[in-house]
This record gives sequence, C-alpha cells and structure tokens, in this order.
Amino acid sequence: MKLPELERPERYTGLYIFDFGDQAGVGFTAEEVAELLESERYREGKVYKIHRAYPDGRLEIRGVPAQTFQLESGMLFYSAKRQQAQDDFKRLIAAAVVAQPPCRAKVHLVRYADDRFAVALIYPAEYEEEVSSWLLAHAYRTAGAAEAGTGAVERYYRDAPEILERHQLFGAGEAVSRTGDELLVSLKRAVQR
Repeated sequence: MKLPELERPERYTGLYIFDFGDQAGVGFTAEEVAELLESERYREGKVYKIHRAYPDGRLEIRGVPAQTFQLESGMLFYSAKRQQAQDDFKRLIAAAVVAQPPCRAKVHLVRYADDRFAVALIYPAEYEEEVSSWLLAHAYRTAGAAEAGTGAVERYYRDAPEILERHQLFGAGEAVSRTGDELLVSLKRAVQR
C-alpha cells in the first residue's frame, strides 16, 4: 500500500487509512469508514488506524477488523450500594466536563434485579484504547468490580437492567464526518483532510 506524503502528519493521529485495493486514502473518520464498509462496493476494503504520526511523515498504524465498526464496547462498574453507584456516575460525568471523552458515549446508572447497581459507559468499539486512556488520565476509579469489552455490553443489553439515570457524552474534537454522495465524491483523493 502506497501512502501519500502528508503535511503536518500529527493531524492524522486517531484517523484511519482505507485501502481500496488499487489505491488508499488517508484521513477518514470512524463514521466514514463504517459507512464505506457497509456499502456493497467497499465492504472488502482494509482499514488501518493511525496511532502515531511523526514529523518526518512516518506513520504508526494498526489494522482494524471491519466488524469492529459495527460493535459497541463499554465498561461496567458495579456496586452493591446505590449511593456508591450514583457517586461513580456523577464522577464520570464530571470527568467529561473537565475534558471531553475521545468519542460520543452514553452513561447509564442502572439497577439489576438482584439489587446490584452499575454505571455503564458505552461507546463505539473502535475507540477502546482512547476511552481507556481518557479514564486513566482522569484517575477514574470505583470501589467495586468492573468489566469491559464488547461481550460486557452484549450481556448488559441482554440482562436489560433498569436504567435509573442516563447521560450523553460528546467527543472532543470529533472531526465532521461526510456521508452519502459527499463522501463518495471524495474517495479518489489520497488525502481526505
């Protein structure tokens, strides 16, 4: 795969490369990649995430499986006491006020049938590393057990706990994603942004 030279490559960290087979494009958002992979024409494309970009133009990339763009991931922080879970819920929202998370996410305070409580943080699976880093940067900790990943979110939806409170988080610096014809018209460009 031949990539174009990039001006200010650091701007591309966190964005994606889409390999169409005969050419590649640099600078797609996760939403744009998801739309391309859903299309009949581009569903076989290969996707790479740009994890680091160096001033000399080198890129550190990792392949991302196509199914990742169809999944939700998340973290569930459990508590035996409602007050502790409410405090965890409030601290997570407060962290998002101090510094927005890397992507959109939903936060639920829930009660399970056995009077167990949890804070559920649910986001697109392609942002696993970034959300983990964001939580670490804010030293977000809870007293109870925690679980994470796509399987945890699938179990959460299957268990259908009672949602006591909910909050929507908006991502920091989310690039505006193009859709439909606007996206398709730009595909021949090697550099998308």
